[in-house]
Amino acid sequence: MQNILFWFRNDLRLHDNEALIQATKAGNVIPVYIFDERQFINTPLGFKRTGTFRAKFLIEAVENLRDNLQKIGSNLIVKVGKPEEILAQLAEKYEAVAVYASKEVTQEETIIEANLSKKLKPLNIEIELVWIATLYHARDLPFQINFLPDVFTEFRKKVERSAKIRRTFDAPKTLPKVDKSVDLGEMPTLESLGYEKPKFDKRSVLAFRGGETSALYRLDEYIWDKDLPKTYKETRNGLVGGDYSTKFSAWLSLGCISPRTIYEEVKKYEKEVEANESTYWIIFELIWRDYFHFIALKFGTRIFKQSGVKNDLMKQWKRNQEVFEKWKNGETGVPFIDANMKELKLTGFMSNRGRQNVACFLSKDLGIDWTWGAAYFESQLIDYDVCSNWGNWNYVAGVGNDPREDRYFNIGRQADMYDKDGEYVKLWLPELCKVPAEKVHFAGLLSKTEQKTFDVNLGVDYPNPIIDVKKWLKS
Repeated sequence: MQNILFWFRNDLRLHDNEALIQATKAGNVIPVYIFDERQFINTPLGFKRTGTFRAKFLIEAVENLRDNLQKIGSNLIVKVGKPEEILAQLAEKYEAVAVYASKEVTQEETIIEANLSKKLKPLNIEIELVWIATLYHARDLPFQINFLPDVFTEFRKKVERSAKIRRTFDAPKTLPKVDKSVDLGEMPTLESLGYEKPKFDKRSVLAFRGGETSALYRLDEYIWDKDLPKTYKETRNGLVGGDYSTKFSAWLSLGCISPRTIYEEVKKYEKEVEANESTYWIIFELIWRDYFHFIALKFGTRIFKQSGVKNDLMKQWKRNQEVFEKWKNGETGVPFIDANMKELKLTGFMSNRGRQNVACFLSKDLGIDWTWGAAYFESQLIDYDVCSNWGNWNYVAGVGNDPREDRYFNIGRQADMYDKDGEYVKLWLPELCKVPAEKVHFAGLLSKTEQKTFDVNLGVDYPNPIIDVKKWLKS
C-alpha cells in the first residue's frame, strides 16, 4: 500500500478530521507534526511571538495527539524546524505519494503551503489540502467569497437561511502501524524551545490543558455535568471563574475540537434538555468565528495592516513604546484595564468583555498602533486564533467590519456595568482591596485623605492614570 504523509496543523484531533479520513482512504498514513521554529522567535516589540502559556498548551496538545494516535495503533513523527523543508524531506525519504493536511487561509500559512507544493512537485508528490476549520464549509456558502457581506448580521442571516452544516466524521478506530525504522523525533520541551515553565496562578479561570482529550472533557463538563448552556447568554460577559463562558476557544484555536462537534452537542442538548436564547447564542458565537475566518480569506494581508480591512489610510497611529509597555504590563492607572492586562500576563487568558475594553483603550484612548496590541495578544493568549484575533482587533480599532462608525467603550461605564462591586479589579489588583466599590474604578481620583483611609499611595502602590479619566464621568 502506498504511503501518505499526514501533516497535522491546527487540527490536533482524531474526531471530525475530514483531512485525516481522506488520507486514510488514499493509503498508509504516516502522521507528522512540526513545531515551526519561526513561531518561537522574538518580535521587534521585545516579546516572543508565541508566549509561554501558548507554547505550553501547544506542547500538551501535541503530546495528547501522539498518545491518542498510539492508542489506535499509530504514532506521530515530531520535528522542530521549517515545515515546508522537513515535510518534503520526509515525503521523499518514506516514498510518500502525497502529503495531506488541513487548509489554512492566512498569509504565512498559505506561503508555507505554496513553498511545500513547489518542493514536492519535482519529486512527483501531490499535496492535498482539505477545508475543515469552520462550522460552515467554504464550498457551502450561499455566495462567492468576494461577495462576503461586510456586516456580520447579513452574513449570519444568509448562512442560517441558505447553508447547511455538514455532519461530523467519527474518529478512525485504527490506523496502520508506523514502521519501526521511522525516526519519530523528540517531543520538544518548554526549555528546549527557550522558555521557563510558567507558574500557575490560582486566580486563573481554568487550569487549561492542551489536547483533544481535555477538549472533549470540557465539552462534556460544560454541557452535561454542569448544565450551563441554558444560562450562557446571561453569564457570558462575566469576568471571574471558569463557568461564565464556555472557554471552548482555547481548544478550538488548535483544532483539539471542531466547531461542528460543539454544534452537534448543543443541538443534542436542545433536543434532550432545553432550547432557548442561550443555547442558540453558543452557536451564534461559532458563526462569528466563521465570519472572521472568511474575512481573512476575502481580504488576505489587509487584516494585518494598520489601515485594516477598510484600507483606511487617513488614521494616524502613535508608536510610543513606553506607553505601550504600561498598557501591556497593566500599569495605566485605570483599574479595569490594568486588572484585565494583569490577568492576561499572569494566566494567558482574558474574558471577551475584557478584550474589547483593553483593545478600545489602546487604540482609541491612547491612539497606539493597534497592530502592536494584536501582536501582544498573539503572544499571550492561550486561545490565540489568527483570524479571530486580527479580525476582532480590526473591528475594535475602527478599521474593520463594524457597521457602527467609531464605536467607543466608555471604560468607566463598562467597569460599573460588569464589575459593579469591584470584585474583579480587587482580585487582580490587591493593592486596591480596601478602596470601596463605588470608588475603586476611579482610584486615580482619590484625594490624599482617601488614599490614607484606603491604604493606597497613588504613584507608589498603584500608578497615577496616564490619561484624564474624568472624561468618562462626563459622558
